[in-house]
Amino acid sequence: MKRVGVLVGREKTFPEAIINGINERGRGDVVAEYIKLDGVKYDDPPKYDLVIDRISHEVPFYRATLKRLALEGTIIINNPFWWSADDKFFNYSLGKKLGVAIPKTVLLPQKDYIEGIVSESLRNLEFPMDWQGIIDYVGLPAFLKPFDGGGWKNVSKINSLEELWTEYNKTGTLCMTLQESIDFDQFVRCYCVGQQEVMIMAYDPRKPYLSGEQYVHNPNYLAPGLADRVAKDVRTLCTALGYDINTVEFAIKDEVPYAIDFMNPAPDAELASVGEFYHNWIVGAVIDLVFKRLGEGRERPRYRWDALLSPEPVQTYAVAAAAEQQSRTITPTSRKAPAKRKKS
Repeated sequence: MKRVGVLVGREKTFPEAIINGINERGRGDVVAEYIKLDGVKYDDPPKYDLVIDRISHEVPFYRATLKRLALEGTIIINNPFWWSADDKFFNYSLGKKLGVAIPKTVLLPQKDYIEGIVSESLRNLEFPMDWQGIIDYVGLPAFLKPFDGGGWKNVSKINSLEELWTEYNKTGTLCMTLQESIDFDQFVRCYCVGQQEVMIMAYDPRKPYLSGEQYVHNPNYLAPGLADRVAKDVRTLCTALGYDINTVEFAIKDEVPYAIDFMNPAPDAELASVGEFYHNWIVGAVIDLVFKRLGEGRERPRYRWDALLSPEPVQTYAVAAAAEQQSRTITPTSRKAPAKRKKS
């Protein structure tokens, strides 16, 4: 018997559907349950063959536990070592290298520092900063946001140099980025599961976060050619980063999809937020991924962005094209209940 553990935060419908679907499909050979943790011994034997992580980015105890499980051979979705090291500014830089359209972005030094960091610790920083030069490069309006944050926390829209100073002075020890604002014609959020399965969702970021009003079920929202480009960019980014579950957001202007956020390895999947169609899709896709990973055995995760950064552009596109040929894009038409989902 193989055991699957689910590590969760406040969400309810998604983990419950995952556990029920795995147990129904596993028929006793694969059993899923919520993980229960106490003090974790450094030589504890592994209790799970695979763990789905939905919350360790906010709880250091969980993150350390998952890395300990990975050391013993447990498959972790998503891999906790890379997620611990990743940040959005690196992702923007990587996306640019891979040929994905990225808004102009600048990484900013922190406003404040932890105790023990003194002026001598910061001798490598230019002071005063060339704020006007940064504004001239990014343009206005722009968005000030953490370099590794999520959930639209600590995000401010900046319309002037004075507003930038005011908002920057509130950021404390957060490391921030300033990013070009794309006055989008269309906006999509894309699930990516197993680095290949892509679901493109019409999405309105102007609606309240987690309100249930952001996602729109519209199978014809993007023209076919634009949908193909979006799906290709999603796979390129997620394959390079190695995330098995992720969402990628694109602000589309003049037929150009600008990737503005693609570090969401625990993306929203709650029924009330994403709606029944998208909820059923992501539940079914993740259950498929679980059984696929269990069937593959305990392979060490690999990350491919270093290989993709070859100086020969031909190699970069060849790798991306190979990944595209082995995959398929899911268009939002219809879907059966997760437990009865069949592969095509």
